[in-house]
Amino acid sequence: MTAFDLSGRTALVTGASRGIGFAIAVALAEAGADIVGASATLDPAGSAIQDAVTARGRRFAGHRVDFSDGDAVAGFGEEVVADERIDILVNNAGTIERAPAADHEVSSFAHVLQVNLTSQFVLSQIVARRMLDRSQGRIIFTASLLSFQGGINVPGYTAAKSGVAGLVRALSNEWAVSGVTVNAIAPGYIATDNTQALQDDPQRSRAILERIPAGRWGRAEDLGGAAVFLASDAAAYVTGTILPVDGGWLGR
Repeated sequence: MTAFDLSGRTALVTGASRGIGFAIAVALAEAGADIVGASATLDPAGSAIQDAVTARGRRFAGHRVDFSDGDAVAGFGEEVVADERIDILVNNAGTIERAPAADHEVSSFAHVLQVNLTSQFVLSQIVARRMLDRSQGRIIFTASLLSFQGGINVPGYTAAKSGVAGLVRALSNEWAVSGVTVNAIAPGYIATDNTQALQDDPQRSRAILERIPAGRWGRAEDLGGAAVFLASDAAAYVTGTILPVDGGWLGR
């Protein structure tokens, strides 16, 4: 057994049905963790992520949760902690809406904040209460390059991801002394559905690639190692940190 071994632990991964959440769930399963997956589109009766996790010899439980519905998130949180011992929480569920700030609908802004920030706080609060009672737990958020930068045409997303960075520090300040670490991974430009509009725009895609020292768009699988590290005993003294996985973008 190594410090990176997650055998005997259960990870709750939100947004697990595709993209970054899918890749993180698979990486945690490969490290030994059982997985509870949740997303707005996940079919509890069977899914690709369930197949991927069970193929690696780990247990999987799936839940469909609308993260834009605060009451639904709170109800799910209470249900899952009653049924499962959650050792690792990965707050990855998210959405993005693109429009110039002057034309951005307030309803769209509020929707993005609810999914990407408020619901994640609510779920963290519920899960952390049990972790604090046990004096052990790992909470990992998905932040963004826009936790550091302003972006273009995504004011709600930028506000939410900047909020995630602050929330990581605030929760860490309160919970680290009780053995619960709180960190975030900040993905760079990853080739997922959320960035499809940028990938399809020749000028934006070229400008992005020209700034990335690694010379390529990231893949969802590139986030797996960081997630396993932050979930493991190897990161017991790492908390309140935003870890960029960006091919060198922020160092440019």
